[in-house]
Amino acid sequence: MTTLLVIAKEPLPGRVKTRLTPPFTPEQAARLAEAALADTLRAVAATPATRRVLVLDGAPGDWLPPGFEVRPQCAGGLDERLADAFAHCRGPALLIGMDTPQVTPELLTVDFAGCDAWFGPAEDGGFWALGLAVPDPALLRGVPMSTPATGAVQRERLLAAGLRVRDLPRLRDVDTAADARAVAALAPHGRFAARLARCTPVTPR
Repeated sequence: MTTLLVIAKEPLPGRVKTRLTPPFTPEQAARLAEAALADTLRAVAATPATRRVLVLDGAPGDWLPPGFEVRPQCAGGLDERLADAFAHCRGPALLIGMDTPQVTPELLTVDFAGCDAWFGPAEDGGFWALGLAVPDPALLRGVPMSTPATGAVQRERLLAAGLRVRDLPRLRDVDTAADARAVAALAPHGRFAARLARCTPVTPR
């Protein structure tokens, strides 16, 4: 009885993956974001989760597969938005973002027997996944986001609350062009890798 949450932005040019520009155009960056989101949602759809929720900033598009609830993100910083996503869950929940298109259904099929939380560290110091057997928004509020210490602070918050934490593998988020190439190599048959192969970097004048 696990809920899988995906927190994401609508993939619109200029609003997503801005660190990919340059070398890519805003339109290319948006198409890469859409492909990453599509791969992520496809992996989530293939899990045995009992509930799948897209927590979205924007409007859904034809990249959204069937079987997902769509909830709007609340206002506020990322910590508040993550906390609010958990606030609407009853029972165990695992939250991920749209930045790890290499994720697999197997990685997302977590078992909370014998633990209270799952934590997926990211290579940039953040985290790509957070699972809570008993969702508690207070565990996320006030955690500084988008810093090299975000993951360490969040994991320590879990431990300080007395939770038994299990770790998922460390994954690389797609933020830069180098990240995109590395992640595409890890999942060469996904939509993200196919889209990246069709993107021609802009040549500086």
